Amino acid sequence: MKMKNIMTQALLFIHIPVAWLFTAASGQPGSSSSVVVAGHNVSAPAGSKVMLQCVSSRMVWTRDSVRDRQRVVHWDVYRDHPEYSMERVLDMFSAGEQRIYNSYNLGRVGLNPTAFRDGNFSMVIKDVTMNDRGLYSCNLHHLYCHLYETVRIQLNITKSRRKQQRFWDGQKAVYVVVLGSTVVLPCINRRNIWTDWSREEEDQQVVHWDRQSPGVHHDRADRLVDLYASGEHRSYGPLFLQRKMNISSRAFSEGDFSLSISDLQLADQGMYSCHLHHHYCGLHERRVFWVTVEPPVIPTTLSAKALPSKDKETAKNESPRVINVILPEQRHHFLMPLGYILTALLLLAFIVLLIILITRRRRNREFDQRAYMRSSRSLSSSEDYEMDVSQVTVCSGEDRRFDYKNNILKEKTHADVQPKFVDLDREMQIFSKRGHET
Repeated sequence: MKMKNIMTQALLFIHIPVAWLFTAASGQPGSSSSVVVAGHNVSAPAGSKVMLQCVSSRMVWTRDSVRDRQRVVHWDVYRDHPEYSMERVLDMFSAGEQRIYNSYNLGRVGLNPTAFRDGNFSMVIKDVTMNDRGLYSCNLHHLYCHLYETVRIQLNITKSRRKQQRFWDGQKAVYVVVLGSTVVLPCINRRNIWTDWSREEEDQQVVHWDRQSPGVHHDRADRLVDLYASGEHRSYGPLFLQRKMNISSRAFSEGDFSLSISDLQLADQGMYSCHLHHHYCGLHERRVFWVTVEPPVIPTTLSAKALPSKDKETAKNESPRVINVILPEQRHHFLMPLGYILTALLLLAFIVLLIILITRRRRNREFDQRAYMRSSRSLSSSEDYEMDVSQVTVCSGEDRRFDYKNNILKEKTHADVQPKFVDLDREMQIFSKRGHET
């Protein structure tokens, strides 16, 4: 049993360092392995243009030749007495000197001047007093890479050396130190992003797109595009494939590395990956897009469109006309124009009726005048006729009373019933001529 326990402990001692080394190796900032941060399903019809969005503000590159890149460390303390308050102890920029905010701490509190070269940002407090008790935080800010890291340490003061200790309470480190001693609050980060970086930053930023066909393993994915912050651009594959897949030339200045695919075909479907690597900032991200090509869309409104014609007038006549009728939501807005239309129609009908009445009245007047003229003519003719008849009747009565001397005169009178006009002057002339002749 003792041998087994010894063997087990030996294996544990061997396993722990190996596991730690493996974890450290896998977590190196220079590792090219990327983490999938987003996944999208994209569907588009064949023949269309699709845009695969890949945007990251952390990949923006500006050629300002600034080596500092705004790295800063500052120490703060939180005290619970007399009131809960926060106080800035000191801060330090990578290209400047450290600043101490309270004159009481001058010469007593400080950082290592080579902190941004060796990655040791620990704060030293000399001659510790009771006022130094509180919760300290070491804050590392990299404004260019958008990185923020914080380390918290609780500092307690005691007068007994037996109570001096250091332990972890599950959330932070707790330091219990003796009054009047010197304490070092540790804050160590030796990543290259916090120390001076000798290589050019523009060579450490690269973006590349891969395409993985259905059923193909990710290790055999096809490389489409490589883009570097230095301006180098590499496209892979046939020429027609390079022309249909493009990235903006201002990708690094805008942080937009979206891939546009024109004239989408069935052979273009698959899984596309956008890899963002910023070795200086320790950024390794990957965005995945599953592209599916659907059947082409057949336009259903072609029959309603007019065919192209050389004659503009015929094309305008044949083109369909669409009338948009906008009905207001409230009723009275619709009834007001309707009332105007009805009023106009009634007024028009009244005018037409008035014209018809005037016309008929004029026609009746003309008809009455004609009838009156005809009646007056008929009356005049009837009076003449009655006078003549009366004369005839009178004459006939006289003839009946008259005793004819001979039958010749009687026959002549009966034969010529109509009255005869006798011109006495003429007859006398004729009679006188005959007398002279005889």
